[in-house]
Amino acid sequence: MADSKPRSRRPAWIDLSSDDPAASRAFYGTLFGWETEVSDDPEYGGYGIARLPDGGEDVAGIGTKMSPDGPSFWALYIGTDDADAAAETVKAAGGSVIMPAFDVGDMGRLAVFEDPAGAFISVWEPAGEGSFRTGDPGTFVWGELNARDITKAHEFYPKVFGWDVTTSSMGEGQGDYTEFQIDGQSILGGMELAEGVPAQVPSYWMVYFSVDDVDDAFTRAVAAGATGIVPAVDFPGGRFAIVTDPQGAMFGLLKANEE
Repeated sequence: MADSKPRSRRPAWIDLSSDDPAASRAFYGTLFGWETEVSDDPEYGGYGIARLPDGGEDVAGIGTKMSPDGPSFWALYIGTDDADAAAETVKAAGGSVIMPAFDVGDMGRLAVFEDPAGAFISVWEPAGEGSFRTGDPGTFVWGELNARDITKAHEFYPKVFGWDVTTSSMGEGQGDYTEFQIDGQSILGGMELAEGVPAQVPSYWMVYFSVDDVDDAFTRAVAAGATGIVPAVDFPGGRFAIVTDPQGAMFGLLKANEE
């Protein structure tokens, strides 16, 4: 499957839907040093673009929740050459179209889908090359699907994005870890939702941010109002922690081992 645009079939954007965008901008500014520029164009509804203090590419968006009754959450967008065509592919693969493709000003087109396991995933078709900084401290570094019956995702995502799927054991009694790959490169991960997670919790994608020191970042996040979910812990690929921000959006902190 050819990729005619940068980041096609790969993570292309993340944004936060918050019930208090101003508070969210302050929190992530404290934690990662983000400086967020809020658009004064009514068309964008107060949407803000975050960047690191050294300038450069955009790192994330922060906006108001579209549904007042919905939770605050981080959304993951996959790059596409054609958001409308992606919607048709999603339906054919057994997913659902939650929001059909629509224009976002003159920046591009997006659509929101639900995969057969019940997790929301979005696509982004940029009008130009787009701007999304990843991998550096304070930026997106990994996305992970937590699914009820992840085998449904194993069938769905290869059909929609052409990803390859590989699995490996996480250790005795811990099940398998899924890696979604393009040309042998792992771009995202996934695993079965842990036993004991309440039945009302749906499948979801979670974003991880790169940090130099997971323990320090976890401590600072909690001091800034976050709630610790998983304190810093080692895993074969490095060290990670999970928190929810003051508005309730979950995210991870990750320091990957150097290759």
